[in-house]
Amino acid sequence: MKKQNHDKLKRDFQELYRKTILASAVIAIGGIALVYFIVDPSLSAFKTNKPITEIVDVPVEEDYDKIENGIHVRTGFIDAPGMMETVQNCTNCHSSKLVMQNRMNEERWKSTIKWMQETQNLWDLGENESVIINYLVTNYPPKKVGRRAALANVEWYQLEE
Repeated sequence: MKKQNHDKLKRDFQELYRKTILASAVIAIGGIALVYFIVDPSLSAFKTNKPITEIVDVPVEEDYDKIENGIHVRTGFIDAPGMMETVQNCTNCHSSKLVMQNRMNEERWKSTIKWMQETQNLWDLGENESVIINYLVTNYPPKKVGRRAALANVEWYQLEE
């Protein structure tokens, strides 16, 4: 029994040793490649004369806050007073769609912001809080929906017991 345990430990150690050697080789090769690109970057495949905006699909500065037909193109928010404060404070953590779909009154927005500050590390909005709440309540008010619509064109059937 002891010999079997000894053989298993030996195999486990040999496997660990092979994996350690392999990982060391990968790290060494990566380090050599990194030094090569730092020492002689003119030979690297990353050299280009193109501006970064042509290489990476990044919105061009002038299009970043573009408004078309009264809508902020990047976020979909309605262009109105308080929109930029809302974009700057809310879309750091949330999709603009999430903000727009939560149609709440002033009291509910205040309690939601307080909850986010207490539990989600939202910073103090200061004077922006009232601007943001006013923007959201004005442009995305709660929808007044009563009871659900009556069912129509339903094929009823009897449940068998």
